Amino acid sequence: MSDVAISVAGLSKRYPGIQALDDVSLDVRPYEVVGLIGENGSGKSTLLKIMAGLVKPDDGKILVRDKPVMPGDFLAAARAGVGMVFQEQSLLLNITVAENILLGCEGDAVRFGLYDWKKLNSLARRQLDKLGCDIPSDANTGSLSFAQRQMVELAKVLAIEDRIEGAPIILLDEPTSVLDAEEIDTVLTQVERLRQRASIVFVSHRLDEVLRVSDRIYVMTNGRCVAERDAKHANVAELQRLMLGQQLTDEYRREGESHVRVGQVRLSLRNLSSPSRYEGISFDVRAGEIVGLAGVEGSGREAVCRAVFGADGPGSGEILIDGREIRVSGPAEAVDLGVGYVPSERRVEGLVTSMSVRENMTLAHIDVVGRGPLLDFGRERSMVTKWIDRLRVRTPSVDTLAGQLSGGNQQKVVLAKWLIAERPRLLILDHPLRGLDVGAKAEIFARVRELARDGIGILLIADTLEELIALSDTILVMRDGAITARFDAGAPPPTSLEILEHMI
Repeated sequence: MSDVAISVAGLSKRYPGIQALDDVSLDVRPYEVVGLIGENGSGKSTLLKIMAGLVKPDDGKILVRDKPVMPGDFLAAARAGVGMVFQEQSLLLNITVAENILLGCEGDAVRFGLYDWKKLNSLARRQLDKLGCDIPSDANTGSLSFAQRQMVELAKVLAIEDRIEGAPIILLDEPTSVLDAEEIDTVLTQVERLRQRASIVFVSHRLDEVLRVSDRIYVMTNGRCVAERDAKHANVAELQRLMLGQQLTDEYRREGESHVRVGQVRLSLRNLSSPSRYEGISFDVRAGEIVGLAGVEGSGREAVCRAVFGADGPGSGEILIDGREIRVSGPAEAVDLGVGYVPSERRVEGLVTSMSVRENMTLAHIDVVGRGPLLDFGRERSMVTKWIDRLRVRTPSVDTLAGQLSGGNQQKVVLAKWLIAERPRLLILDHPLRGLDVGAKAEIFARVRELARDGIGILLIADTLEELIALSDTILVMRDGAITARFDAGAPPPTSLEILEHMI
């Protein structure tokens, strides 16, 4: 048996204006978990896509068990046993779990163009059993939770094992980025089990997860591998220094603890209620104030935010903007009233990835960059360039496709979409730091605080309690559709445990 499952040597990839990979070399040994870390835009996802045959490099070679694999050939990579689980899931939601797991590789489960459902479900069940997973193989995929669909993604990749000689090579691109704590533990437990059957490359911006599951860790910066560490002898602080090239400061925390200067009330909710979602919700958000909503999934915090933006209609109660009661019939009306919304799934609800940075930024405010029925392209470029500079968006040009940017820069584009015209009165930020590395988080953090200082009221839902505490001035805790605790600005910030006691 070869002492290397997969190796890459001298991989380089350039896009217009961006050197995505620059002479990258690494190897993964049999039944080893290799962690891959780096800031957003460091080249991690590009490297994985090249290893999976989805992107053709400009230079370099790939060997699987000492045999060369044609770069940029997805079928060749799959036949060699390489499979990838994407950050944005690749499952079809309108078919069954079994169909997804075996899609395109049904074998004798298809006869005369028809499924042998008993055989298909049996083959899929075999893959799910490898994970100790009790998801029904005949369940509709769209009915599953995100974490359950992630298990199906893993089972789909594991099915490669039955079609190749040797153990599969599984590439995991941030598989936990949108999961809660319990779901994350489930996925990490499965990764630890999978090392007995496969070689794994594990990408995550959560360094504690990488340390938990990895044997070795490669660090990437600006498209290059700059360090390799044995996970047993590494720690979070060292990995952060290697990623950022400098010692992290505690500015992140100090900024969040600064005294807030608030102005007039931007948003008032008075006894807002919606059957089975939330009941009797009342609070204010003032100009220059960041109000954080804490709570578990289903606590009602997301539903309240969507009601304010008009995505979901409230059943009863009052919503006031700058003291005037409003009835928001939809998002378009909310935008006209000065409300902006940054959704948790930026690539699904926040961006059109096939459109340019310029088009995405002005999409919600076409009237501002137009002259009558025509666009004023000079004015549009000027406004977009201003916000690219102010938010420090790293993009080759205003015409670069949004889908080609890193996650942190995509998030800045979504923010700019609401700032491109006159500043909004209120910004709703639903998990604005989700899927970002520590450097990108610090940049978005700084921009959010800057917007608050400019007088925008901000309603925030964060990924972790630590982020919520650091970013928020006032914190409201929700449980079962009701506000169970309030921690006001000016008082000493609460601990995570104090908040947690009111959440569960």
